[in-house]
Amino acid sequence: MKTISHDFPDNQYYKEVTSKKGVVLHHTVSGDSVSNDIEWWKSSPERVATPIIIARDGGIHQLYSSQYWAHHLGITQNHFRQFGLPAINTKLNKEFIGVELDSWGALTSKNSKYYSFSGQEVKQNDVVYYEKGFRGYKYFEKYTEAQLTSLKELLIYWGDRYSIPLDFKGDSMFEFNKRALSGEKGIWAHVSFRPDKSDVHPQPELIEMLKTLK
Repeated sequence: MKTISHDFPDNQYYKEVTSKKGVVLHHTVSGDSVSNDIEWWKSSPERVATPIIIARDGGIHQLYSSQYWAHHLGITQNHFRQFGLPAINTKLNKEFIGVELDSWGALTSKNSKYYSFSGQEVKQNDVVYYEKGFRGYKYFEKYTEAQLTSLKELLIYWGDRYSIPLDFKGDSMFEFNKRALSGEKGIWAHVSFRPDKSDVHPQPELIEMLKTLK
């Protein structure tokens, strides 16, 4: 697997080897801008990052080894409390590898055009529509075919390296749920852990790819 390495400061993540039980899928809400994503994380002292960002051209950008960890979930005590669970945000950040897909994420529509939260127009061919909506939005920027191909390769690699089960979680993956918050092994989305997030959205091509893993 070919990766593009970046010089990411050691003080922006925890260089501590931890056991891994799963992967959490995120998107960046930044369009096609890996360099800006990295600079944003470097500007913050909270050590928020993921080891991998997948660009829209499918490039796999590696910031640090997946055996280490950084904060990427941001689960509050109230989120755990809703299911009567102990607050284990830090533990889950250590055990689950985060991976980001470069994307504007949720979009708004005006005069048959589509815009990101920052006002960036997104071409109609790059937009997916959810009739019933998803997390308060009906339009999202699509993850590209190249991104999904790279993500599949990455998930298979991590599944083998860390003995992570790759079975598709079904609708639960796109719902705020107790199984994820309890630390069930496997592949989850950020939305599985938090009701206030919209990454990743249930794009049909993403779901079909995930179904082919196992």
